[in-house]
Amino acid sequence: MGTAADRLPDVTALLGPAEIRGLAAELNVRPTKKLGQNFVHDPNTVRRIVDLAGVGPDDVVLEVGPGLGSLTLGLLAAGARVVAVEIDPVLAERLPLTIAERAPEVADRLTVLTADALRVRASDFELAPTSMVANLPYNVAVPVVLTLLAELPSLRRGMVMVQTEVADRMAAGPGSRIYGVPSVKLAWYGNARKVAAVPRAVFWPVPNVDSALVSFERGELLSTVDRVALFAIVDAAFSQRRKTLRAALATWAGSADRAGELLATAGIDPKTRGEQLTVHDFVRIAVAAGQA
Repeated sequence: MGTAADRLPDVTALLGPAEIRGLAAELNVRPTKKLGQNFVHDPNTVRRIVDLAGVGPDDVVLEVGPGLGSLTLGLLAAGARVVAVEIDPVLAERLPLTIAERAPEVADRLTVLTADALRVRASDFELAPTSMVANLPYNVAVPVVLTLLAELPSLRRGMVMVQTEVADRMAAGPGSRIYGVPSVKLAWYGNARKVAAVPRAVFWPVPNVDSALVSFERGELLSTVDRVALFAIVDAAFSQRRKTLRAALATWAGSADRAGELLATAGIDPKTRGEQLTVHDFVRIAVAAGQA
């Protein structure tokens, strides 16, 4: 059957530097840091992302921030249906036209939602997304992934491009200096791993940070513990990283003594720090606090 890359159109059908700049000029679009707009203009990078994501005809792919359509074209050519969520109304309006012009044979597999990905709900989608593939704005990458995993149970896996430091934190394990809130919360949903680096030169404008691809796959539900309550514990545990859990969880628990009692009930040393705990340890704390 071949890989996704084998099914992509000839490289000339994808958007290169000249096409990206031409579209931006036509729309009078000036990429902004506020919206985290850095457009991919290298067709080979698009091919690589689509291939690594492994999407195909059975997938409904959620793409957040499609921008001018570079990645969108590749995803559609791989056979997937694509639901593109774009906050910029100018870009959202132009995207279907770009696809119709460059790949008319797959244009009917695209749906565009003009919306903020942090505010979309499952009811906004006619087709339930099964996979997420996106070049995410650096400033909202983690909140977007966590929000969509919570809101869309149908979302089973994903491949996102984010700032390298964010990718490292998303995939970090306990005991690491960079292990923190994003690491634990993503682990609640499943497994995340850093897949590959992405050079700065494939973007326009060229960002002043490095990028990387992170994949995630939803696992089985770890516990019946309330997710919101669990995440509140995680937030509290990392709010003061240098403090022991007994001290860090004092406000959340009501007092340091109460925090110590709950930790002891959960079988966790109160002198431990948050970065030493797995998501399963945090679940035990939530259960001890009666959040199951």
